Amino acid sequence: MSELEIGIIGCGGMMGAHVHRGFKQLWEKGFRPFKIVACVDVNESAAQRMADEISQWQGLRPKVYTSVDEFIARETSVSAVDISLPHHEHHTVAVACLESGKNVLIEKPLAITMRAGKKILEAAKSRNLVLSVAENYRRAPHHRAVNWAIRQGRIGEPKQVYWVDVFERLWYWGWRDHLEFAGGGWTLDGGVHFADLMRYHVGEVVEVSAQIATFNPNRFRKVNEHQELVTATIEDTTQALLKFENGALGVWVEAITAPARQIGTRVIYGTEGAIDLNAGLFLRNQDNPIPFAQLQEEFMASLSESDKERLFPLGVMDDIAQEVHEFVTACLDNNPKVEIDGDEGYRSQAVCMAIYEAATLKQTISVADVMALKVEAYQRLLNERWQIS
Repeated sequence: MSELEIGIIGCGGMMGAHVHRGFKQLWEKGFRPFKIVACVDVNESAAQRMADEISQWQGLRPKVYTSVDEFIARETSVSAVDISLPHHEHHTVAVACLESGKNVLIEKPLAITMRAGKKILEAAKSRNLVLSVAENYRRAPHHRAVNWAIRQGRIGEPKQVYWVDVFERLWYWGWRDHLEFAGGGWTLDGGVHFADLMRYHVGEVVEVSAQIATFNPNRFRKVNEHQELVTATIEDTTQALLKFENGALGVWVEAITAPARQIGTRVIYGTEGAIDLNAGLFLRNQDNPIPFAQLQEEFMASLSESDKERLFPLGVMDDIAQEVHEFVTACLDNNPKVEIDGDEGYRSQAVCMAIYEAATLKQTISVADVMALKVEAYQRLLNERWQIS
């Protein structure tokens, strides 16, 4: 097996998870057909720190760059990059890397708007390169078991989804609290994970109606032992109704301005039972749920050895390590077919963007129309701001 040279672009918190839970864990498992040769970040100290950390387990210390353009120009032997940047930079950096012949693993969401995402898709497809979107949640054994149970008919046919996350966040989250950099609030940032899970477990979302609001734009950050007020420009409350391709209906609520009383409910109801993603599998006429530990054990016992290796390579159960392993293998095999490719990431983002478009236009929106760029009322200002045509 040849060796894959990789550059990492964006050396913040999420890239730390990619490096330590992903690349490092695989290295320690003996999977070493790669080397990280470059760390890129406009914050040089962050890139230097990450290079130091990587050198401790890899041996080789990656070179440090503060410019993506310089990295691309100098590191011509690098054929793969892992990108974790603010959402508004995804399309410019990913397209530049793809056009230089580099395969791309990119943090979710795919891009700040659908139009920006389309540019990434086209760049990858035109060069037959790997484009993998870091949607790690569905890879966890917990969710693999849920999906298996649903496909086995344990709850009958899925008909209802209730996904409700209601809590309060007053601390400042940097660029994520600003619409022009994030593209949306938690409904997009975390919500694209949730959209992927709903699509994975229940099926495609075809229509969306929604309301969004900003009830409290105040955020606080610590500056010299004092709390400094920052005004957020993202939405903080979303209430959406979803219609799935199979006729199932969904209620999706995200709120980060709900003081004192939190609500966390994620339940998929079928015609014969329900799966509570916090509690387990509930069957009609049974008092107690089947806990996830048992469900996961049943699922693992059902797998062939080849399926176990495909889903959990090297016996790795960490979802980030799994996606990194798949990406490295796909690059080495010159095979752009990965589980969560650009198309999958684009579809999940379209569900989130359909919520914003529905709320903006105050009407039910077709997800297919959002994917086809026929509806861009909410996204128009973002496209104009970043000159995305």
